[in-house]
Amino acid sequence: MIRFVLTRLLRAFITIFAVVTFAFVVLRMSGDPAQVMLGPDVPQDAVDAFRKAWGLDQPLWMQYLAYVKAIFTGDFGVSMRDKASAMQLVMERIPATLQLTIPALVLKLLIGIPAGVYAALHRQSAIDRGVILLAIFGFTIPSFVMGLLLVLIFSVILGVLPSGGHDTWMHGLLPTITMSIGGIGILARFSRSAMIEVMGQPYIRTASAKGLKWPDVVWSHALPNAAVPIVTIVGFMVGSLIAGAVVVESIFSWPGIGRLLVVSVANRDLAVVQCILLMIAATMVISNLIVDLLYGWLDPRLRAQTAH
Repeated sequence: MIRFVLTRLLRAFITIFAVVTFAFVVLRMSGDPAQVMLGPDVPQDAVDAFRKAWGLDQPLWMQYLAYVKAIFTGDFGVSMRDKASAMQLVMERIPATLQLTIPALVLKLLIGIPAGVYAALHRQSAIDRGVILLAIFGFTIPSFVMGLLLVLIFSVILGVLPSGGHDTWMHGLLPTITMSIGGIGILARFSRSAMIEVMGQPYIRTASAKGLKWPDVVWSHALPNAAVPIVTIVGFMVGSLIAGAVVVESIFSWPGIGRLLVVSVANRDLAVVQCILLMIAATMVISNLIVDLLYGWLDPRLRAQTAH
């Protein structure tokens, strides 16, 4: 078990380090922050002074070493735009993002998994076909299209919900629904497939032949064995909560991390962009690490394979 955990931790560290390196290189190649911050009509000496002040005049490898060293000391840089700590700016936006992502995740779990399980237990019925149709509709439509569609219906046509802002709880309804619809469809589809596969296994027929009540067969035998693929999808959703908020927060003018990322990329605010990307990568890696550990708990065969 110790080797199993250490292997996953090493993979997590390598992944985060690779993301940090990739983000650093891509951001430096995407454009000169001095030109974006100062504008095209600023004299060259002002541009040179700006680059020197922020260390952009140094060779790329020296900038990279300084960046990695700063991260390991807990220094995530200073915003070129606001002259404030990049981590502080990001932390100030986290509560707003969590106001959308946590309710959206809860809706995905409470609706998607039960819908998929119920459809699997009633195959070929009208409910099963309806769940499949709605699931396909949910996860095939991009979030920006879904968001605009909801704004058109509930804000423009019906006029019952605000189209943007952050003033009241009603402002969070449309972005939360937008973020949850795709996940509900994905969870419903995978839960249905996992349950159908498990229900066809011999041990399910054996449990029924022994006289166990059908609800006991489903809860005690089918659901635990169908949990592994479902846990995979849930782990991915938890890891992509922040990344998934980028488009939705931009559509609904929600002052969270996603909108901050869009603004910072447009302004070439390197420290803020790097901090957000590092946070997104860490969230996804940690969630995948937890999923791997849950795999070892749900299926001891994986621990045995890792141990050899």
